[in-house]
Amino acid sequence: MTNSGTITVITPCYNEEGNVHELYERVRAAIIAAGGHKYEHIFIDNASRDNTLHELKAIAAHDKNVKVIRNTRNFGHVRSPMHAMYQASGDAVIGIAADLQDPPEMIGDFIRKWEEGYPVVIGIKAASDESGLMFWIRKQYYKLVNRLSGVETYENFTGFGLFDRKVVDAIKQFDDPYPYFRGMIAEIGMPRFEIPFHQPVRKRGITNNNFYSLYDLAMLAITNLSKVPLRLVTFSGFVCSLLCILVSGIYLVYKLIFWSRFSAGLAPLVIGVFFFMSLQMLFIGIIGEYIGTIHTMVQRRPLVIEQERINFEYGPGEPLRESISIEDTLVECEQSVLPATSIR
Repeated sequence: MTNSGTITVITPCYNEEGNVHELYERVRAAIIAAGGHKYEHIFIDNASRDNTLHELKAIAAHDKNVKVIRNTRNFGHVRSPMHAMYQASGDAVIGIAADLQDPPEMIGDFIRKWEEGYPVVIGIKAASDESGLMFWIRKQYYKLVNRLSGVETYENFTGFGLFDRKVVDAIKQFDDPYPYFRGMIAEIGMPRFEIPFHQPVRKRGITNNNFYSLYDLAMLAITNLSKVPLRLVTFSGFVCSLLCILVSGIYLVYKLIFWSRFSAGLAPLVIGVFFFMSLQMLFIGIIGEYIGTIHTMVQRRPLVIEQERINFEYGPGEPLRESISIEDTLVECEQSVLPATSIR
């Protein structure tokens, strides 16, 4: 691997007005430090409700290496980054979050390992400044997915890393309308190099990861990578059936022997009914998750619908050597209209 390949950095955004300029500057500095690479930085904005798009346009007006995609609405944290990856033209693609919890300075380490021949170089969250309880919950989640999965998954891997063009081309072959990116990387199984890092706390803005989004990601991982829950339903149903037959037989024998003295009463009946009803609801929920995944696949909806895109007429270029003032570029943005193409 030579040191002249082009690099694409992709960053999904939603209400990150306080972070995008610093992220751009730190990514650009990391590319310069890596040396000898042309690059492009694709920001995909999920219809932010703050000034994120305004700041991205300001940066793009000054630096043609910055490309912006504006979605018509918020398509979520699963579909939007994948669409951005499909637009990448680099020999290697780096995914990094906009909240600055993925250290941009690690880009140089990713590139060096890529140049050594690793097609996959990923950041592994070894420690975090987030609450200890949340970090522990996430860690247990990764372990659970790894145990249930039919392939080896990467614990504490959030999607932050570098992926060679052949990895990106393999991802495109999945053609999944609701993709689980971390599972795809594990499924492809190409040689990888893991770099541990300490995740800092978010400095600006509010995280968009709520309980529903985390639950959705967890269910997406399990239904995409494992059939164990479905087989657990079948096995549990078989065991419960045997248990019912056994208990029924015992009650029948006991009643025949002690016909006039034995009275079962309503308590065992009520407890048994509610137990099996709750078990059925749990199993129906598990099956429903898999049916929902099938339903999403059958619909074949596009990952996102674009409202506009900026600077895609330019190829990757040399990183600018001077820093830019966001205040100056905001003025430029207000005085001019950036070239943009419509929905694609």
